[in-house]
Amino acid sequence: MADHITVSRDLFDEVMVPNYAPGPIVPVKGQGSRVWDQEGKEYIDFAGGIAVTALGHCHPAMVKALQDQSEKLWHVANVLTNEPALRLAKKLTDLTFADKVFFCNSGAEANEAAFKLARRYGYDRFSEQKNEIVSCKRSFHGRTLFTVSVGGQLKYREGFTPAPEGIKHGEFNDLESIRALVGDNTCAIVVEPIQGEGGIVPADKAFLEGLRQLATDHQALLVFDEVQSGAGRTGSLYAYQHYGVTPDILTTAKAMGGGIPIGAMLVSDAYAKHLAIGTHGSTYGGNPLACAVAEAVMDEISSDAVLSGVRQKHQLFKEHFNQLQSEFDVFTEVRGEGLLLGIELAEAWHGKAKDFVNAALQEGVMILVAGPNVLRFAPSLIIPDEDIQEGVNRLRRAIERVVAA
Repeated sequence: MADHITVSRDLFDEVMVPNYAPGPIVPVKGQGSRVWDQEGKEYIDFAGGIAVTALGHCHPAMVKALQDQSEKLWHVANVLTNEPALRLAKKLTDLTFADKVFFCNSGAEANEAAFKLARRYGYDRFSEQKNEIVSCKRSFHGRTLFTVSVGGQLKYREGFTPAPEGIKHGEFNDLESIRALVGDNTCAIVVEPIQGEGGIVPADKAFLEGLRQLATDHQALLVFDEVQSGAGRTGSLYAYQHYGVTPDILTTAKAMGGGIPIGAMLVSDAYAKHLAIGTHGSTYGGNPLACAVAEAVMDEISSDAVLSGVRQKHQLFKEHFNQLQSEFDVFTEVRGEGLLLGIELAEAWHGKAKDFVNAALQEGVMILVAGPNVLRFAPSLIIPDEDIQEGVNRLRRAIERVVAA
């Protein structure tokens, strides 16, 4: 019966909950940094599935890992452990500050685990009153009720109150603003080293160093949300290494799986013990199929060749964007680290970021927004230089299209 269903963009409106507004095309094939739609039109992928497809589409190492594991074991749940999960956890702890790993299915779930662990730590070590979480305005930590409440964008909480209590929001990159909110009842300070949905805004090193000291002084946990900035995206395996500031908990997802759903919370031994047996769980967390693919992804992106390549490609993108700026004068700033880049639109173009995204799609290049005024780029970490050049050529035509409209 399913074979006779006509699949088109119109079918989305018929059968899907309308919380998304997908573009007019339906992608059907991807290879490297190129994607093809139902009509056979080719696109350069500068979006990366929102910083997910770190090795591009259908990378041979991922395909092999998926094929090999698919013939062995798909699922056992957490009444038992499995080999891919243990291998991946060992590699993550060897590559980072962490001693322990909790696996789940997404960045939101990784953050949910981190925030629950922080509150459990406060409860176990101090009292029930040590439960306050201090976060940043314009931050984004997921869409569960808890994570959207820790996130600093009111629009995502509207209509879903009452929200969890005990959460405060200070200004990003303003240490004194955060300091004013931290006290004896603070159990965690939460920050994205680079704000993603908030506009691709990197943290100042001094700000992160100050948060580290604040957390230590108040016996609170410092949580780095590296769902978007992690797994090679900045040219370091994780952004905390780029900054030289070590958190107590780190959350990761997106690029870590390269396109298969997986997330993880990384934590030091001193705090991991507070998620004791029965305190938290995930049916699919540590799924052997997902972990096998993620292991292949992490093996690739943790290599010096890939990480140094990210730094080189960052410079190439910036040179291209600066050239576009000199040609069109529609940008005010290019910011970001590695291959997580944002272009701030000039005031005359504020609110029109989506117009550029739509024009880019028409010209055959996939880009993103980070709010109404910022164009976001999060391509494959191994995107070939020739694909960067071709994508920029198409982006130039898209800008011409918007400017001429």
